[in-house]
Amino acid sequence: MPAPPGEAELWAAAQRGDRAAFTALYHQHAAAVWSQAYRLTVTLPAAEDVLAATFLTAWRRRGDVRLVDGTALPWLLTVASNEARTDWRRTTRHKRLKLRVGPPPDVSDHADTVVASLDDRRRLHQVIAAIAELPTGQREAVALCLVAEVSHADAARALGISEVTLRSRIHRARTRLRTLLPEEVR
Repeated sequence: MPAPPGEAELWAAAQRGDRAAFTALYHQHAAAVWSQAYRLTVTLPAAEDVLAATFLTAWRRRGDVRLVDGTALPWLLTVASNEARTDWRRTTRHKRLKLRVGPPPDVSDHADTVVASLDDRRRLHQVIAAIAELPTGQREAVALCLVAEVSHADAARALGISEVTLRSRIHRARTRLRTLLPEEVR
């Protein structure tokens, strides 16, 4: 296959760092290199990766490029073959590692828990604010019986009132809290 006219001159310019010359060489050989890469990798993304790696290697090693019959295509195809083998080895190692390690653990999304916790805190602050608005006797009865879960008998003794009075205060407090608290907090 005869070399397109001027390829040797383009490589010489590319070796001196001429990006336009290298771009012209890329356009001249990209299709052939991509075809070789696709035949070796059999996937479009892998072939594109091999094509990019081949020309990156060509740019980095442009001083080492050997022209055969005035063209660098054989050298580029050899680099593409090496890049395809490297890609295959990398993929194979990755697959073996995944088999050894196993599937990733299921991790639940904690966003719902965080939102629920924030909602609970908001509701708690609303309840505390509403309890603070109760008269002292009702507030003490609610604090002991509803919040601290002390028995009615023990709470009545602690407050120095009868159990009937305690129950009455709790009933009036609940009625008042229903008016102070929004529906979703009750």
